Amino acid sequence: MSKIAVMIPCYNEEITIEKVIKDFRKELPEADIYVYDNNSTDKTAEIATKSNAIVRKEHNQGKGNVIRRMFREIDADIYVMVDGDDTYPAEMVHELIKPIKEKTADMVIGDRLSNGTYKKENKRKFHGLGNGMVKESINKLFNTNLKDIMTGYRAFNKMFVKNMPVLSSKFEIETEMTLHALDKKFIIKEVPIVYRDRPEGSKSKLNTVKDGFKVLKTILSMYKDFRPRKFFFALAFILFILGLIPGIPVIIEFIKTQYITKLPSAVLATGFMIMATVALQCGIILDTIVKANKQKYELNLIRYEEMDKFHKSNN
Repeated sequence: MSKIAVMIPCYNEEITIEKVIKDFRKELPEADIYVYDNNSTDKTAEIATKSNAIVRKEHNQGKGNVIRRMFREIDADIYVMVDGDDTYPAEMVHELIKPIKEKTADMVIGDRLSNGTYKKENKRKFHGLGNGMVKESINKLFNTNLKDIMTGYRAFNKMFVKNMPVLSSKFEIETEMTLHALDKKFIIKEVPIVYRDRPEGSKSKLNTVKDGFKVLKTILSMYKDFRPRKFFFALAFILFILGLIPGIPVIIEFIKTQYITKLPSAVLATGFMIMATVALQCGIILDTIVKANKQKYELNLIRYEEMDKFHKSNN
């Protein structure tokens, strides 16, 4: 039988955490339910302990830091990640873990957006706008068609969890997971779920503007890291065009008179062209490095899988 771990990152969720634990215990009585308390100032940890969850602490503030700790410490075959705010239905967990059990997916996403329940239930309209922007950005940049990028309801296999380097510290973590899975060719499946808004008295910890900016920054940064050739070629093209704008009149003048009188324009155009050339070279060099790192990552996955099989056969 597969060992299942339900992972619940929490910060000040005393209103909802008991219900979330009970709901998941009802659906997955065989699972270990972990609550990682992230410096809550209320009774979240106390209530989770009384509800017989496995309660642990993460002192570095931020959801990404909590997920990093969970991925390092928890050993299971199937991992379910869910927020502690009671916005995701526990009864849908069977649909989420089914592709993991059947080995047809490495990560399963609980899609809140396709059936319209997020738009209907969510009272923070800018959150919906931010979700849409992030989704469209990633789909265009990575040539995919995912429906929900930032959902906090997901299931993973052990291979994904133990081979994902979590770099984000806060709410960019879901975006990072998705980008990592796309870049490393992990199989992603989406399962439509019903979303419900937080109950009265429960407050979101997400700052729409501040955290939204961090997510967009993460997308740009990771696109640079994962697709350096496209990123730097696009930058080189922009710099080349900027160089042509002041440079064309200088070239025309030189062709007609054999002299250059627009010296500032000539220096500016030369500067842009040099930067364009450097950006082009950076793209080529970094693309080679990224390809080499991907080869190493694939080899490490093979070694990890062999070691995991070895340990299972000896237990």
